[in-house]
Amino acid sequence: MKKILDGKLVSSIILEDIKREIDYTIHNAFGKELNPPHLAVILIGDNPASETYVKNKIIACNKAGINHSLHRLDNNVTNEQLKYQIETLNKSGVDGFFIQLPVPKHININEMLNIINPDKDVDGFTPINFGKMALGQDSLKPATPYGILKLIKHYKIETKGKHVVIVGRSNIVGKPLSIMLGNDFNIGRATCTSCDINTPRELLLDELKRADIVIIAVGSPNFLTGDMIKEGAIVIDVGINKVDNKIVGDCEFDSVYEKCSMITPVPGGVGPMTISALMVNTLNSWKKRYF
Repeated sequence: MKKILDGKLVSSIILEDIKREIDYTIHNAFGKELNPPHLAVILIGDNPASETYVKNKIIACNKAGINHSLHRLDNNVTNEQLKYQIETLNKSGVDGFFIQLPVPKHININEMLNIINPDKDVDGFTPINFGKMALGQDSLKPATPYGILKLIKHYKIETKGKHVVIVGRSNIVGKPLSIMLGNDFNIGRATCTSCDINTPRELLLDELKRADIVIIAVGSPNFLTGDMIKEGAIVIDVGINKVDNKIVGDCEFDSVYEKCSMITPVPGGVGPMTISALMVNTLNSWKKRYF
């Protein structure tokens, strides 16, 4: 029987667990006066998709018992003005913050990420957190890969010794995910192959046909079809694309569904897991600050 990897369901369980842990910690603080965790968001401009993403993250904060604040900046904000906002949040009492992507083209996002205090980097994008993650050290992990690992753990998907093909090499998903799945953790120890849309098609098809787990994150609707994977493969679709006013992933869902054993829907798969992982990072940053 085929199984839908329900990120919305798993995310709701994680958010409930976070709220329970926050409530317990505050009520058993042994004389310490604790405020709930606080997550801040920097939102630049009025991109409709970004507005939706931020709205969903605020909803998750409310469910998890995490305080939140939204810092809106105009679309023509300068790098210096954004830098000032980041430095202000670095010095503030918030436990974590992030810059909602994408940002306007004139913003030097790499420079801005380098300024964020790694202890408040709940997106897990700073070089320090990325480096610690790569070395298997304690860190705030990149939210989307972290969420995918939590989804894999919930459904008890075996990764040890499995052949995982990740299509997409972005700094946000593909690169960190290949490292995290290859690390010697409870979830990991997989043999990972990284490909992208520039991989020669014959080579890409060869890798996909041998993959036990396929994770696709290329931002191209219907890129992966059922004839490209082996029978019984597990497919995790990270893509979010808008086609004819519908949200679709990078998989041609119907044909892939017929061939695979497990698959994430879009929407309702990886997206909610990314948000719940962001909340876990905020919780961990909060605990580190107080304990």
